[in-house]
This record gives sequence, structure tokens and C-alpha cells, in this order.
Amino acid sequence: MRLRPRQKTFVERSVAALASRGNTLGVAPTGAGKTIMLSAVTGEMIGDGAKACVLAHRDELTAQNRAKFQRVVPGVATSVIDATEKSWGGQVAFAMVPTLARASNLADMPCLDLLVVDEAHHAVADSYRRIIDRVRGANPDARIFGVTATPNRGDRKGLREVFDNVADQVRLGELIASGHLVPPRTFVIDVGVQDELRSVRKTMSDFDMAEVAGIMDRAPVTDEVIRHWKEKAGSEGRQTVAFCSTVAHAEHVTDAFRAAGVSAALIHGDLAAETRKAILADYAAGDIRVVVNVAVLTEGWDHPPTSCVVLLRPSSYKSTMIQMVGRGLRTVDPEEHPGIVKTDCVVLDFGTSSLIHGTLEQDVDLDGKTETGEAPTKTCPACEAEIPLAATECPLCGEAFPREELDAGEGGAAAPLSGFMMTEIDLLKRSSFAWVDLYGTDDALMATGFAAWGGIFWLDGVWYAIGGAKGERPHLLGVGERTVCLAQADDWLNTHETDESAFKTRSWLRQPPTEKQLQYLPPECRHDFGLTRYRASALMTFGFNKRAIRQLIDAAATPERRAA
Repeated sequence: MRLRPRQKTFVERSVAALASRGNTLGVAPTGAGKTIMLSAVTGEMIGDGAKACVLAHRDELTAQNRAKFQRVVPGVATSVIDATEKSWGGQVAFAMVPTLARASNLADMPCLDLLVVDEAHHAVADSYRRIIDRVRGANPDARIFGVTATPNRGDRKGLREVFDNVADQVRLGELIASGHLVPPRTFVIDVGVQDELRSVRKTMSDFDMAEVAGIMDRAPVTDEVIRHWKEKAGSEGRQTVAFCSTVAHAEHVTDAFRAAGVSAALIHGDLAAETRKAILADYAAGDIRVVVNVAVLTEGWDHPPTSCVVLLRPSSYKSTMIQMVGRGLRTVDPEEHPGIVKTDCVVLDFGTSSLIHGTLEQDVDLDGKTETGEAPTKTCPACEAEIPLAATECPLCGEAFPREELDAGEGGAAAPLSGFMMTEIDLLKRSSFAWVDLYGTDDALMATGFAAWGGIFWLDGVWYAIGGAKGERPHLLGVGERTVCLAQADDWLNTHETDESAFKTRSWLRQPPTEKQLQYLPPECRHDFGLTRYRASALMTFGFNKRAIRQLIDAAATPERRAA
């Protein structure tokens, strides 16, 4: 398995910071491949036989981290410390924080050279600090590496007591531009309560949700929520997650969706774990269209087909807003979710979060003092509304802004999340594999390696990503936007190839085709003096797999496919 070029940069910067500072924090949002990068950094740091431990706060994350590590760094022994097993036998141990933080288990912990903290915004919590202090006490030279998507905590408690530097930050705009996330399409919908919401007092953790409920939990407001959802998301068949202020508010919203004939379910913290799991399973199966929740689905849960997020509560902290909107930004694997095409995520903000924070990008502050005051705004020339400075179109009236305005924010700085639709060429240039335009018409591109191949194909207004590998049937990897399909095909190659094979196949770009290759190609290829060994390989691979590629595309293009 190989890393994307951006992932390699993240790993290199993290390893350099650990060598010079002894600790570092890496910031990587959903879609960046956080666990893969975490694993690669760990692998680099234990090359001389060092012993490491990777922390996570939930069982499923511990298992996921271990499985990904074994793929990225094969051949290294691993072990687990959780409720059922407590083994330090592996060179890298994967530990559950609630289990390891107990005094008896900490006493059994051997001397470590590296401690890796997943979801590192939790690192200043008491249970994490007990582990970190024990590691540093046993070995003052131990390295501490943390990775998180949301470094700025809601309680404004900084992470500097654990991490005094940030090695690298992958931004959401990068991932949207490269096709690894879908773009959000945000509508700020004023239902006559924005002035009231602005006056709600703040607590230590967020706005006072009881006050918010007093404003939002009214039948006229909820009726408007349902009307706007039907208009902007319901007619397109989008699965939706809604965030409410209180349980009572969420109950009323759920009832309103059901009364409108929409299958909806409610999740909140007081429900039994099995009940929550059953509801989410029904949502994942498509039996539930809208899942309404209260502070439960902001972290650690994903259902990629979700393509609408409804904000029925404001968030005083940008990190909370990012977590909520992030539930709808993942791309879709068509083999896991057949029949679904996802090109964007509709965000319906009935509160003031988008107006307060402006964009989904955040600057890291290890001292915890960020997110005060309102984000800079501009005036829409069409409706004269005050809207976020970085908006590419007015979220109230739909007015689109000129190109030159999108390219510069306040003081001439680039406006976050603007202009990303035209940056696909960056991925083509940065890919470790050369992409061959098969027909010279830019509607069929293919890249090959020693063990696998990937291609993207245009048919009837839609792009399809297909990947194949030795000993495997071709797979449908993606359907929808060109950028997303290219990213999915490139990731397929990265998963199946190595750095060495990528280097060797690229060297074919300078070599002529072999006689054996020419035997399998049409006669006109013998007269193509510009033909290279690499292009010949791509043409042969396409020829051998053309029928299977066509069958996959035809099956995916059936009328039953749902737009999301």
C-alpha cells in the first residue's frame, strides 16, 4: 500500500517535528486518511525496534486503527489492551483509554518510546493525562504524537500542555479540491428568529440550549423547516441528519417529519445503546430517511450516503459546526451503496452558525482562545443581506459572485473553499501514476501499475471510476463528479501498488513498447512513433477489460439509480 502525495507530506512533517520537538499535533479532517497517516508515522518511528502504543477512546476505533496499521506497516507484531484482552506483547499496542487509564493497568505498562493519541483533542482529559504522564515518567524521551480533525475544543481548553506545536494541517478545502470530500452547498434560512438567537447567552460549552429551544421549538418554525427541507432536499431523495437543541425539540421535529409522510427517527443520549444501534442500522439500510439527534452524532459516526445536514441549533464553536456538517461530506463507495450518486451535501442552517463562523476552515490555537467574535462578512449586491465573506453565492437569494471576488478574501487573502471546482488538474499532476487519455477526447482516462489499474469514463453526463487488480474482478469505485471519480481511482491504485512499482511504471513513459505489447494492439499502433511502453500497457489493459468495464457502467447507469 502507498500513500497519497499529500499524506506523504503530512507524515514527513510529523516525523520531523517528533525528532526535533519530542511531541507534535497533526490536524486531518474526515476524508484525509487520518488512520493511514497515523499508522505511517508510527511505522517510521519504530524502525529501530522502538515500542509504541496507539490510544483510542472506543472499541471500534481501536480495532480500526489496528487493522489499518497492519495494512500500512505489515510484518510488525501488534497487541491489544481493552476490556477483554490486556497484552503488551506486540511492538505496537492498541489501547482503549478507559481501560488503560485504570491504575492497575497503568502499573503493567512497559516503558514506551512513542505514544500516539487518536482524536487528540481529548488529550487534556484526566484519563488521557494519567496515561501521558505515566509514559513520560517512565521515559522522559518518549515521543507524543496526536492526530485530530477538530483541535479547538468546545470548552476552550487548549492542548498546549501536551502538544506545543502543530506539524501539519490538511484543510477541508484541499480535500474538496482533490475529490476526497464532496462540497457543501449551504443555505442560511431566516425563519424570523436570527435576532433572538443572537441574544442567547453562552455557557462554558456552547449556547444555552434551553434558551435556543425556547426560540426554535415552535410549530411555525418547525413547519418552515419541513417546507424548506422538502424543497431543497426531500425532492432529491437525500438522506438527512438533523441536529436539535433539546430532546423535546428533537421529538417535535421528528413528529413533524413523520406527519409530513417522511420516515424519521430520533436519537439522543438517554436512549439505550442497543436502541441507538438499531435506529442507525435502519438508517444505514435506507429504511429511515431522516435521523434527528441531540448532540449524539457530532463525532465518530458516518453514513456516507448522507447528503443533507439540517442545523436547528446554533453552535458558538466552529469545531462543533465542522463536526455536524462533516457528517455529510464523505464520498460514496458505489459497491457498498449501490444506486446512489452523491455530488454535494446540502446544508440547511436555520440558526446562525454559518453567519457566525463564515467557513468550515479553522486555524489551530493550542492555547484555546480562538472562536471569539463573529466572522467577517460582506453585503450581497442583490438582496443586501450580510453573508459570510467566503461565500461563493448568496445563501439567501442565490446571487453568484464574480470570479475576481471569489479569489480574494479580506486583505487579499484567498477565501477558503472558493475556486475548488477547477483544481482537479492538481491531482492529475500529483498522482504517482501517469493518466493516459485513451482516445484523445478526454472522456476515458486510465492509469496502470504492476498489480492494478484504474480508469475514469464519461457516459451520458456522468463519470464512472473503475478499478481492477490481479486475481480480482473489476470494481465500480465511484459514480458522479469527475474529480471525485479520479480521486477514487487513484486511491485504488495507491491501495494495491507500492512506491517501487509506481516508480518503475512511470519509467515506462520514456521507453518504447515491447514487441509483445504491439502484438496485442491494433495495427495502427505500430505506426505510432510516439507510443510508449506505459501508454501501450494502458491500451492493452483497457482492451482486455473493456467488456467488464462496460458491464459495470451499464449496471450502474440503470434508471433505478437515485440522485443524492
